[in-house]
Amino acid sequence: MLRIDLQDSMRQSSLDPKAMSPFQRILLTTDGTVTDILEAQMSESMKVVKLYEEVIPANKAIPYLDIDEGTEVIARKILLRGKCSHKNYIYAESVLVPERLSPAMRDALLTTRKPIGLLILESRTESFREILSCKREPMGEIAQYYDLPEDAPLISRTYRIYAGGQPIMLITEKFPEASFQV
Repeated sequence: MLRIDLQDSMRQSSLDPKAMSPFQRILLTTDGTVTDILEAQMSESMKVVKLYEEVIPANKAIPYLDIDEGTEVIARKILLRGKCSHKNYIYAESVLVPERLSPAMRDALLTTRKPIGLLILESRTESFREILSCKREPMGEIAQYYDLPEDAPLISRTYRIYAGGQPIMLITEKFPEASFQV
């Protein structure tokens, strides 16, 4: 791995890249859209299932987004689910700074079920992704979406997306460690 952000996040994590499948490593290290990669690997279209989405004031400062407590954010929790299999592949939590998004992108985010990567593409927003952390932890409350016990391990990565020289969103994607083993 040549990218410094990837080297740092893997060094600080409890993950052993050599113990992971090639596809798991791809999901953790990609700077492309996970939806497209999942669709190619799983040979099925994905749909976004919104679990939660609300425009709220940030309850604390978020240094990774350079915002203070009280700044308006869009908090969002979604699943990427196979359209045919109805299988949940990825759980994601996002915090977005709406004032840094174009009006069209902000509206589409709140009114459609399109993945964020597709919205960035459709709006032709030039962006950069910086991976902040990768880790292994218990599934906790999201285990319900995978019919697994709460202590089953999951793999996650957190990254931020920059546009216009500013961080516009912070995203954490999670999936069961048992997924994508091949």
